[in-house]
Amino acid sequence: MNCCGLLDPEQQPVPLKSIEVQLEVKDHVATVVSTLIYENKEDKPIEAVFVFPLPGDAAVCHFSAKIGQTEIVAEVKEKQEAREEYDDALSSGQQAFLLEESEQSPDIFSLKVGSLPPGESASIRLEYVIELSVQADDGLRFCLPAVLNPRYQPQGSEGASVQVTSVPASQVPYTLSFSARVSSPRPISKVESSCSLDPLQYLNTEQTQAMVKLAAGHKFDRDVELLIYYKDAHQPTAVVEAGQASAKPGTLMGDPVVMLSLYPEFPQAVMSSLASCGEFVFLLDRSGSMDCPTDNSEQQETCIGSARDTLLLLLKSLPMGCYFNIYSFGSTYEHIFPKSVKYSQKTMKEALKKVKQMTADLGGTEILMPLNHIYSQPCIPSQPRQLFVFTDGEVGNTHQVINLVKKNSASHRCFSFGIGEGASSALINGLAKEGGGHAQFITGTERMQPKVMQSLRFALQPVVSDISVTWDLPKKMSVTVLSPPIRAIFQGQRSLVYAQLTGQSSEAAEGCVTVKYNLAGHPSQNQLTFNLKPAEDTGLTVHRLGARTLIRSLEMEEREVRGQQDGRLKEKVVKLSVQSGVSSSFTAFIAVNKDDSKTIQGPMVQRNVPAPEMPWTGSQAVCQAPVKKRTGFFTKARKMFQPSKDAAQHRAPVQYEYEMRGCILRSAVQHEYDRGIFGSAVQHKYDRGIFGSAEYEDGGDVSDSDEYEDGGDVSDSDVQHEYDRGIFGSAVDTVSSYETLALKCGSAGLSSAGPLPKQPHKDPLLQLVSLQQASGCWLLDPALAAALGKTSKEVEKSKPASIKKEVWATILALIWLHGFKMDAKEEWELLAMKAVSWLRAQKACVTECVEAGNTLLGCRVQKDALGL
Repeated sequence: MNCCGLLDPEQQPVPLKSIEVQLEVKDHVATVVSTLIYENKEDKPIEAVFVFPLPGDAAVCHFSAKIGQTEIVAEVKEKQEAREEYDDALSSGQQAFLLEESEQSPDIFSLKVGSLPPGESASIRLEYVIELSVQADDGLRFCLPAVLNPRYQPQGSEGASVQVTSVPASQVPYTLSFSARVSSPRPISKVESSCSLDPLQYLNTEQTQAMVKLAAGHKFDRDVELLIYYKDAHQPTAVVEAGQASAKPGTLMGDPVVMLSLYPEFPQAVMSSLASCGEFVFLLDRSGSMDCPTDNSEQQETCIGSARDTLLLLLKSLPMGCYFNIYSFGSTYEHIFPKSVKYSQKTMKEALKKVKQMTADLGGTEILMPLNHIYSQPCIPSQPRQLFVFTDGEVGNTHQVINLVKKNSASHRCFSFGIGEGASSALINGLAKEGGGHAQFITGTERMQPKVMQSLRFALQPVVSDISVTWDLPKKMSVTVLSPPIRAIFQGQRSLVYAQLTGQSSEAAEGCVTVKYNLAGHPSQNQLTFNLKPAEDTGLTVHRLGARTLIRSLEMEEREVRGQQDGRLKEKVVKLSVQSGVSSSFTAFIAVNKDDSKTIQGPMVQRNVPAPEMPWTGSQAVCQAPVKKRTGFFTKARKMFQPSKDAAQHRAPVQYEYEMRGCILRSAVQHEYDRGIFGSAVQHKYDRGIFGSAEYEDGGDVSDSDEYEDGGDVSDSDVQHEYDRGIFGSAVDTVSSYETLALKCGSAGLSSAGPLPKQPHKDPLLQLVSLQQASGCWLLDPALAAALGKTSKEVEKSKPASIKKEVWATILALIWLHGFKMDAKEEWELLAMKAVSWLRAQKACVTECVEAGNTLLGCRVQKDALGL
């Protein structure tokens, strides 16, 4: 065999040479054209199979192949029919090309290039359109998925798992080039990305058009994400697009289609007071894949570690009077409380203890079980349920999960968070869409905390109910709404509505849409008036997006009634997909080169084109096999490990060896195998509390004279020593704590191998936050002094004589937040509001306190800035 050209890690030839992606953004809609160049450098015909990710809400609308000067444009056909036509073509010696969407998840596609002769090249063109999602900071997010991690397929789930050939990102044998052209009626202020970009180039003086390119040498170690910012805030808009001239009037493609972008504005009086009630349920992914780093930096913070920090902020920011519970899942699931409990200092402290012990040690990614359990719990009267789901999205039963959330959407709102590169957009967006919540993705070097706190603000907004949309059109026109009913409305967030307009209207005619809803018991409405004249030069983008929206709704309806009816919904989806040229789970694109002179002779060899996966993901076998609960400490390792029964029984120091993608980490681990390698703290002089602050069984006030269980007084040096161990108070909370662990185990005669990562720098913000009480106040103790960078004596000496200790401590904490952490205000704003509410209830004179606090901390924060 001739092995020149590109090779995979197993030295098999890879026929895919390069991928070129061109993105065109018009306001908040994007058209993406991908060109894939294949070349067969072998001495026999090949079939190239490529399984790759696409955005889950993309409308794939074009697929073609070019061989030499011949271009073959694919048709959309029923999936089985397309597969048979493809197989028949190959059997006849013809070239054929097949593109189909996975039946398990709409964000995975399979591309087959069949019968590519020796020495020949083929250029494959794939096109899709997509809406850009609006971020909480008003940025528009586009993501080109470049990473496809293996998806965990739970036992007993519907359908076969998607077979993915993948290699570590550093070993991808083909190249990627990416360019984006952005145009908008409003000036473009900036374009940001987690990847390296060439400088932004403006194409006109008004700065309403710009171009940007991905810097050369993309390593496939992350998805290509763009955040586009316009200078003016988003406004409600309507785009009317003319129908296809060749299509029959009265059909979706023949009639005009309107796309409405609605941005409801709530009365300021209602928004000024966030909800003080609710049942907050947090569902955390603890599968092995959560043990991966959040990015490729040397800090090596893991996804599970970042999630623990985030839960700290969430629990500190919850309002008094609400209810909460925390679930975690892998191959099995756990909950902190049997049912949701009332939020108090006692329940918050108990929850934080358990959060501290959470590691990525529960095996696979089976999210259906905990969701079923959560939904089986009765709702608490007058406490709207808010579900927060944190996952890296590596599941294979996406449709089942989303269907379950939709089935229970009337009883809760679901906020979803995709963690890390390659998180399934279909799962994360689907959870939020069907659960009436909001979706966030945390990739690259982004911090999880600000995005989660943004979603908590949405959750604390008053629940909007009784949402209805009414249309006012000229008499000779009628409307057919293509979008599902609006399930949720949030202040400042966009709601999209697609509708088919049938009938005639004059050029000057206008239409009006009214959105009515009930907000915190008050009837409210927003209106948008728009011109019915179709916009020029829009192609069929709006029609395709409208068709995609209707197709997704019909597919979900079909899954809900599958086996209960005669397949009419499937037929409806197939018909709509074929007419609109937009892919669906029941159809596929098929192209056959019917040139008789191109008959391919000889046996054909199949070549799988590998997709990039993150290097810490481990083998595919590990991801797909159900993993027994707590069988090992690194479920990402190539080989699953389980301590021997003898070792577990004797609790003796045991040395373990883990092979992690080319590096060997050896460490001694003592006691508590069932809690996982990072689940238990190394014994220390003091029984430290969660996140580095002292534990007090009675949950009462803390003074400087309080003592630990061993009777030793707490000194400033003791507290500082404890903080030096890290925010979680544990010597072994992250991978980078090996050095501490090796030193502690050295006296036992156990060895450690090689240089170890440095201890990550502690986060002063999280140190301070960890000390806040559930009521919102801080206590005046050495731990607070250390977090503020002062000694107890300095803090005590500066306190105004007439002020209570807790009031003084709380004002100091607020001054420190405003003086030193304004860049992270999104993370602490809600807990600071709670602190201000607590201070107001004390009715203390705070002017003198603020002045003294500024003097002590070296700040110039005004009383008004603190909200006092």
